[in-house]
Amino acid sequence: MSRWSYVLKRLVLAVPVLVFALTVTFMILYLGPLDPVTAVFGQEYNPSDALQLRKDLGLVRADGSPVPLWEQYIDFMVRLFTFNFGQSWVVASEVSVSTLIWNKVLPTVWLGFWSVIVALVVGLPLGFYAGLNPNTGGDYLASFGGIVWRAMPNFWLAVILAGAISQGGFLEGYRTWIIETQVIGTPRGTLETLLMDVELLGIAMPMVDPTNFFAAVKWILPAALVLGSSSMGNEMRIGRTAVLETINSNYVETARAKGVSSWKIVSKHVFRNAMVPLLPVIMGEFYLLIGGSVLVELIFNINGLGRLFISAAFGADVTVLGALLFIFVTMTLVFNIIQDILYTMIDPRVGYESE
Repeated sequence: MSRWSYVLKRLVLAVPVLVFALTVTFMILYLGPLDPVTAVFGQEYNPSDALQLRKDLGLVRADGSPVPLWEQYIDFMVRLFTFNFGQSWVVASEVSVSTLIWNKVLPTVWLGFWSVIVALVVGLPLGFYAGLNPNTGGDYLASFGGIVWRAMPNFWLAVILAGAISQGGFLEGYRTWIIETQVIGTPRGTLETLLMDVELLGIAMPMVDPTNFFAAVKWILPAALVLGSSSMGNEMRIGRTAVLETINSNYVETARAKGVSSWKIVSKHVFRNAMVPLLPVIMGEFYLLIGGSVLVELIFNINGLGRLFISAAFGADVTVLGALLFIFVTMTLVFNIIQDILYTMIDPRVGYESE
C-alpha cells in the first residue's frame, strides 16, 4: 500500500468516527436535560414566545406540532456539515455562531501555540540530555523536575502562578518587565489589537508590530507555562526512556565501532528513532488547542473558546455547543491523521508497506 493510499484510507475511516461522535453529541444536546426555552426566558415565560423559539430552533413545525426526532437529527447533521451553525440564543442573543466562534478563536490558538512551544523547548532538551547522560546529577535533577511538573494539577498551578504575578511578591516585576502588560485579563486592549490585522492579497493577516507582539507573548506566557506543564513532564520522561533504549541498541553500537562521531550517531540514529514513541506525546499537545484550555482561560480571564464552551454549557445554548463540539471532534480527527502520516515519515515500517 502506497503512502497516498494509506492517507486516503485514514480519511475514509475518519468519516464514520465523525458521524458517530456527532450522533452522541446530538443525543446529549437534544435528549438530555438541556432546555433552551428555560435558558432563554427563565422559569416563567410567555407560551407564545416559547413556541416561537422552538420553531426557530427547529423543534416544532409552523403549526406547532413537534418535529420528529429523526428529522431533527438529519437537520442537525446537515447544518454542521454545511457549516451553517445558526445563531446563539443565550451566550450572545441572535448573534451568528460562526461570528461568535471566530471572535474567540484567536486567543485560544495563541494560548495553545505557545503552550506547545514551551513544552517542546523545555521538555525535549531535558529528556534528551537525561537520556544521553544517565545516572548523573543532571539526569536525576531533570527526572525529578519532570515528575514534579507532571504531578502538579493545571488548575492549582494556574491559581498559584496568577496570584504570585498579579498580587506582588518576587514576581511583581514581571508586569513591568520591558513593557507593562496585564497578566490577568487582556493587555492594553484585545489580542486582536496586539496582532495587527493587515490585508495581504485580500486576506486579513496578523502582521507583527515588535512592541505589540512582545506584549501579546508576555501576556500569554504564564498561562502557556501552566497549560504546557503536564506535556513538558511527559516529554521529558518519555524522551529520556526513548533515548536510553535507542542509544544501547545494536546499530548504535555498530556505528560506534565503525568510528562514527557521537554527533552523527545522535543526530542520524538516536534522535530519529527516539522520536517514534515521542510523536503521540507531541501531537497530543495540539489537543491543548481544542479543549484543554478551559480552566486556564477561566483563571487567567482569557476570552477564548474554552470560556465560550463553559458559558454555552451552563447557559444551555445548544447551537453554540453543537458547533463547538463539531469543531473539537473534527480537529481531533485531523490531528490523529497528521500523527499517522508523520509516523510513516519517521518510521516507514509503521502503517504501510512501501511500493
